[in-house]
Amino acid sequence: MIEPDDLKAAVSSGLLTEKQASSLISMSHSRRGARENLSAGDEPFELFKGFNEIFIVVGLIILASGWYGVTGLAVGTQIMNIQQYATSVTLISAIVIWLLSEYFVRHRRMVAPAIMLSIMFAGNAAFGFIAYMSEPLMIAQNDLTSVPPALLLATISLLVYWWRFRVPFAMAIIAIGLFVTTTMFTASRGGEIKDIGDFFLLSADGPFAWITLVIGLLVFAVAMMFDMSDPHRVTRRSANGFWLHVVAAPALINTIALSLMENQANLALLGVLAVFAIISIIIDRRSFLITAIGYVVALTSTVFDNNSTAMTVLILGAVLLLLGAFWEKIRAVVLRSLGGVLPLDRLPPSHT
Repeated sequence: MIEPDDLKAAVSSGLLTEKQASSLISMSHSRRGARENLSAGDEPFELFKGFNEIFIVVGLIILASGWYGVTGLAVGTQIMNIQQYATSVTLISAIVIWLLSEYFVRHRRMVAPAIMLSIMFAGNAAFGFIAYMSEPLMIAQNDLTSVPPALLLATISLLVYWWRFRVPFAMAIIAIGLFVTTTMFTASRGGEIKDIGDFFLLSADGPFAWITLVIGLLVFAVAMMFDMSDPHRVTRRSANGFWLHVVAAPALINTIALSLMENQANLALLGVLAVFAIISIIIDRRSFLITAIGYVVALTSTVFDNNSTAMTVLILGAVLLLLGAFWEKIRAVVLRSLGGVLPLDRLPPSHT
């Protein structure tokens, strides 16, 4: 184990620069919370490092509630029009969120506050750009042509936020923002959402299910770029991939599998989920599989009649338990079987 004195000696001897030593210490600290007690092959996951982070998140929520409550009460006394006032408030809010991020994210390297600040920045940006660019009368008349450009700018601003602070959770919000922007753009250009099934079924009249599928494929491709650039999962690139997989899996399963569910093709549905399971095992992402199956199970009890899919849900639960108990052994067998066609050097190594 390398001690701080070893790094100081390396800097003194010229083996490392001070910047390199600082970066190494920073990476070590960022990994320790999520990986310190993990078994080999387990997928790192971290929402907070301690209760103090939850304490700060609660403070951020209360602060935001108070701020928007005060600014909301001031609407009746402000001298500008509502659009200018809302834009000014969101601009001030963005500056405050950015400064808080500089302290809690870059300086303190806190996980839960970073997630909350990312959500606050995204919501504030979306509200601000919509307030600045959208015409209330147009929205009242269901003319949404001014909304997609505002959402696109909000998504781009969040990308800048991610570039500065490297918050992995922000990547998931960016992916969702891209999906919402594309959907709103299609709706504003004549696309009509007649039924909630338009988002799920490839056989629906509208293009929304196909948009969901394409966005899911793009997000999955970007997630794999992050994963394959860090197969040993020692940097934040792996965490970026984790959150993108969480978004990609429901988007993909949303259309492919649920179109089969609508046609009562439960056997085919299990086949599609088996493909998802194999992909998850190969890329060593339990998050990809659990969000896909969880999404299917949630929809069977809400959107679709779950009587015909009860047996399918029962089988899925049993399969998840089996995979959870023997994930590493199953993965070792799969990698050995497909070793001739897979880029094993770009995938997480098997520990069995």
